Amino acid sequence: MENIYIVGVGMTPFGRHMDKSVKQLTAWAVEDALKDASCDRKAIRAAFFGNTTQGHFDGQHMIRGQVALLPLGIEGIPIYNLEGACASSSHAFNLAVTQLRAGAADVALAVGAEKMYTSDKAKMFSCFESAWDIETFEANKGYLVEMGKAIVPPAGSQSDKPYSPFMDVYASLGRGLMARYGITQRQLAAVASKNHGHSMHNERSQYRMPMAIEEILAAAPITYPLTLPMCSPISDGAAAAIVCTESALKKYGFDRNRAVKVLASVVRSASARDAEDHDAGCTRQAALQAFEQAGVAPGEIDVAEVHDATAIGELLSFEALGLREPGASGELAERGETTLGGSIPVNPSGGLESKGHPIGATGLGQIFELVSQLRGECGPRQVEGARLAIQGNGGGLWRVEEATEHIGIFARA
Repeated sequence: MENIYIVGVGMTPFGRHMDKSVKQLTAWAVEDALKDASCDRKAIRAAFFGNTTQGHFDGQHMIRGQVALLPLGIEGIPIYNLEGACASSSHAFNLAVTQLRAGAADVALAVGAEKMYTSDKAKMFSCFESAWDIETFEANKGYLVEMGKAIVPPAGSQSDKPYSPFMDVYASLGRGLMARYGITQRQLAAVASKNHGHSMHNERSQYRMPMAIEEILAAAPITYPLTLPMCSPISDGAAAAIVCTESALKKYGFDRNRAVKVLASVVRSASARDAEDHDAGCTRQAALQAFEQAGVAPGEIDVAEVHDATAIGELLSFEALGLREPGASGELAERGETTLGGSIPVNPSGGLESKGHPIGATGLGQIFELVSQLRGECGPRQVEGARLAIQGNGGGLWRVEEATEHIGIFARA
């Protein structure tokens, strides 16, 4: 089987793009990826497009990828439409890699784009409501209550303003962590403070202001133990990656010195596991599969981009990836071990909490950061000597875990 490489990446700034459409954001990221790879668009033999909310907001269903990519001259090839909640563009990436591994193409494009911000707050937050089983709404709520029942939220710790229902999901998971391992709200604030600090140096980040732990603890509550800066914002944005085979690397003259090798790309879905059987979790099992596929161990990873839709999500993902033993993540964050310069930097981009979270673009946004890190192109946020990187990106909820998860492991070529 041929090696697979990422030869080009592009990403818009994440944030509020009130004057841009999904088409325009897609064009921005794709054109930047083509330029980054020095790739003629005619070399692309298949394209995979991730998006989740354009139908909800614009009524555009069924052929979103064709609508966004055909005007760019990416035509006459298979264009596939992917929807997997927050993991949509990771699904696009995984299938682009799979297409190359199958020998069906030698160069492929993966794209994720999302236009989420609107002045209609009720409509904006309602876009998340179908990221779990809508036929089992009461059962879903029951799972949440059960996960967090050991910790009673203090009075005044829930917002009276609209917020994503997934914040309640994370809050319940977080209270479970607090009960099981003694994770504290201050440790969660340390995670958020770290991410806001990292994003200062990311010109594509939605927020670029540092925040101290005490500021984060004193901020407006969302739902205990989360305060506003511990949660990802509503975002617009797009990201893209061009992948190719070893033979295409030579055929098209792509720059091997800037190519990043794909060691693993694994997608896994949830299972009807017991809530306390954490080793059977979707992310944990996908990570084990990815490390086996890559032929590396967790201790060899130099940098990670994980799914911190909240600070709680970062701790859950970090531990499920096996980067440290269960229960240790909160203390590591508080000691600065996951900060730039620490033993295992996590989310040097600023993460979803600060870089932003346009859900259909998030996975490729993480991959953009890791490719840039492995190339040594991240300036003040560069992880020194980074050679191996891991990405964890989850989407939706089924029972007590992510409905789907993508784990990617990457290396300098």
